[in-house]
Amino acid sequence: MPIEIERKFLLRGDSWRDAIERSEHLVQGYLVGAAALAAGLARASVRVRLAGDEAWLNIKAARLGIERAEYDYAIPPADADTLLATLCDGVLGKRRHHVTVDGTLFEIDEFLGDNAGLVVAEVELPRSDAPFPRPPWLGREVSALARYYNVNLITHPYARWTQAERDANDGANP
Repeated sequence: MPIEIERKFLLRGDSWRDAIERSEHLVQGYLVGAAALAAGLARASVRVRLAGDEAWLNIKAARLGIERAEYDYAIPPADADTLLATLCDGVLGKRRHHVTVDGTLFEIDEFLGDNAGLVVAEVELPRSDAPFPRPPWLGREVSALARYYNVNLITHPYARWTQAERDANDGANP
């Protein structure tokens, strides 16, 4: 079973922008999304993602934490367009920037639309206790806060967050 080990962080400042290697625009929606997960009706989220002329169907275990089962399948971009337009309850857009620090790739997602202003760095690791660089722009970890999961940003976008939610000052993951 493929396991994704991913940690998420808020950022301090914009100095990471000087190290961007490449960027891409992503659009994604969920066939099984936050409402089904919150109601306990699903054990996985099912995402459609489109990036340029490539598209994927992604199935990810519905659990909090940095380790989750994840499956990715390439699909035709035309199918992704149709799925996003007809079967998803909302679509999320973001600009993904690739930044490598000491051989470790950070994917920095700069969200668009109702999530504009939210910027999150993700790092995938080979194991949960694997060391990784901590550049000065890497801020507070938010891996355990469900509101930062993309599936939840469609139903509870950043534009509607309280200041405590924006500051990650809700007592979780201090």
